[in-house]
Amino acid sequence: MPLTRGKKSSATAGSKIPRLPAAKTENQEEGPQVKRSSSPPRGAPKKRTAFIDITNAHKIQISLPGRKKEPGKKSVKKTNSTSVPAKNQANSIKSSSVSSEGTTTEREKTDSEEEEKQVSPPLEELVEAPPPAAQKTPVHLQRQLIPEEFDIDSDNSEDCYLCPEYAKDVFDYLKQREEKFVLSNYMSKQPSLNPEMRAILIDWLVEVQENFELYHETLYMAVKMTDHYLSKTPIQRELLQLVGSTAMLLASKFEERTPPCVDDFLYICDDAYKKEELISMEASILQALSFDINIPVPYRFLRRYATCVNAGMDTLTLARYYCEMSLLEMDLVPERGSLVASACLLIALVTKDLGGWSPILQFHSGYQTSDLAPVVRKLHLALSFPPDDKLKAIRNKYSHKVFFEVASLPLVDINILEKALASQ
Repeated sequence: MPLTRGKKSSATAGSKIPRLPAAKTENQEEGPQVKRSSSPPRGAPKKRTAFIDITNAHKIQISLPGRKKEPGKKSVKKTNSTSVPAKNQANSIKSSSVSSEGTTTEREKTDSEEEEKQVSPPLEELVEAPPPAAQKTPVHLQRQLIPEEFDIDSDNSEDCYLCPEYAKDVFDYLKQREEKFVLSNYMSKQPSLNPEMRAILIDWLVEVQENFELYHETLYMAVKMTDHYLSKTPIQRELLQLVGSTAMLLASKFEERTPPCVDDFLYICDDAYKKEELISMEASILQALSFDINIPVPYRFLRRYATCVNAGMDTLTLARYYCEMSLLEMDLVPERGSLVASACLLIALVTKDLGGWSPILQFHSGYQTSDLAPVVRKLHLALSFPPDDKLKAIRNKYSHKVFFEVASLPLVDINILEKALASQ
């Protein structure tokens, strides 16, 4: 099929790609060649070859593996300028000069030796370079060996979403990050607030999480960001709801696939604040937290530790209920999330008569029962108080059949808890 006439491809001024002569076809008429001006039209962008600019291929020298480059010796590109017909002609001349006895002339031997020298590389270049000496992995980069009886991730080796190869390392890293976000009882720095106001705010955030059907991680992160902001910035009580709703907006942007919009949060605040105020509070919270909002929350640790003992969904839900109730308590704000999650799981296991703090839990959490005892006692004391009429959201939530009605279960006796703590 004859080729259609097209525009000639032009290379860039600094390109090293040679210009190829345009191939003549049967339909092309020979005529005077018009030399195209090298200067671009006025206002036109500068032409450049994209792949050369992107890859810098004209500046890179590729070295083949296994070849040793002698120092001080420049590499010469070997080209074979002999065309195929010329080679065939040379071969026919050589074959005609071979004698009937099968011997060749000295000239043919010399030509063949020179040709072998040009085509065949030296023997030392064909020898592969010895592999580099194996370097020993530093201690801090070596993976921790997990005993077979404590391995809880090998069953998920086919699930790439669970990252079974790195699950232990991920949670160890989160546990280390907790040290950066340790808080103290900051209520003395808030002259206009008290622990009851904070508990009412968190109870309202639980309702927001239910109405918007957000993840539980979003709720926990919103509470954490609220506490960190209040520990650094004194506010008036009229702005407390604005802080909580803005923290929930930030947590939704971090955790949710489709977070609610700003107007949704203004609506649930009964239009008590303007859009500009919420956006300004969002910037204030981010600046106070130095834009580091990836705070480890107890909910993540709780699910991990429940997997260690193959806890059923009813047991895990009971521990989640205790963990969510712990958000209301100001005395538990200084405690690390992994420690609170461990205490909640221990109370749930003892309540269900599933044993105490087993060795596998000690291995993955890093806590002994002596570490859990103070937090377990604080949490049990908070749960033993009669429910406040103003704080109903969490109890109503976990009284539903979807959550196995765990809020209606009686609290385990403190003496049974003490025996479980002492038996380890």
